Amino acid sequence: MIVCVLIPRFELAVAAGGREVLAAGPVALAPEAGREQFIGQVSAAAETHGIREGLRLGEALARCPTLQLVAPDPVGVADEWDRLLATLEGVGAAVEPGRPGNAWFDASGLRNLHGGSVEGVIAAARRALGTPARLGAAPSRFAALAAASRARVRRAELAPAGPARLAAYLAPLPVELLAVRPETAALPPVLERFGIHTLGELAALPRAALADRFGAAGPLARDLARGRDAPLRPRVAAERLEERLELPESASGPQLERALGLLIDRLLARRERRGRPLRAAALAAKLVEGGTWRARVTFREALADPRRMRLVLAPRLAELPAPADLLRLRAEGFGPAAGDQRSLLAEPAAVRAARLREAVRQARAAAGPDAALRILPVDPDSRVPERRLALTPWDP
Repeated sequence: MIVCVLIPRFELAVAAGGREVLAAGPVALAPEAGREQFIGQVSAAAETHGIREGLRLGEALARCPTLQLVAPDPVGVADEWDRLLATLEGVGAAVEPGRPGNAWFDASGLRNLHGGSVEGVIAAARRALGTPARLGAAPSRFAALAAASRARVRRAELAPAGPARLAAYLAPLPVELLAVRPETAALPPVLERFGIHTLGELAALPRAALADRFGAAGPLARDLARGRDAPLRPRVAAERLEERLELPESASGPQLERALGLLIDRLLARRERRGRPLRAAALAAKLVEGGTWRARVTFREALADPRRMRLVLAPRLAELPAPADLLRLRAEGFGPAAGDQRSLLAEPAAVRAARLREAVRQARAAAGPDAALRILPVDPDSRVPERRLALTPWDP
């Protein structure tokens, strides 16, 4: 059985500072700075006014003039969601994360650890989370999400196991559940215009007709409505590797690029990296005007070269909607550890560089990342001497 963890309005609750704010009145996530003016997640009180996620800001305010807008906090959401995923992994679960607030794991290998039943696994996951969440279990991933949508905070929902019984269980549920999957997110409004409102009505349609009208998304939606889904793809648990730098003033432009270079040098010099190149990184900032900004970058190939990493990450700084007070760089994925290939002719310069790198590596292993440093100009025009230069790890 696959267990689904569903935390409704997770991003809104984190940005607002707690679920108590959501109960005070109509609340919605404001559009991200520099993006299109569409609101994010909305509270239950806002839904009573006809406001939904993805509505234009002007139309939302026209429907509810008392709507309270909350600045989005993508950095806080990512940190809190990563913490909750780590707590689930702490009970032994191999977790596949979805959108923040939604995750799955297989309970088959955990039953002997938690009472011998799926209910015991769900109870252990609920205790580990420590936050109100809906939990459902079913033989497939989509069916588990459907069960979690019918569950309550204190009562889990278990779907039947047989294929026919599972299809009958899913039949009365609305097609809006398909919006969770990126491949089928565009189908629910179209299906409702055609008069197809439930998963049972969708499952009864011919596969060829759905493929002709919707392409690959049509047969996939039909399979999901019948309880069929792909197996889970759990994430690989890894240690958290992050560097942050508080900027002395509202920094922008060249100052941010120098700060980014400092963060890259520090991250590559961390002992926990163990020589592994970075496959993906997340660049985040705390904005002066309030709120946060976050961008995730996947490199074309695993990198450990600070110059190439700066070439990839520096253009993302232009997307900052406002000056920043804090800059963060986090390793999101690692590649396999690989040594530097020796030169075919073994030139003296290459040999000296290899010996120097080995000496720096041994010094850092003994004395830490601050064993070999270089001077980096951060703000040369500053009137405060301490802000002009900074020490950063040196990589020969």
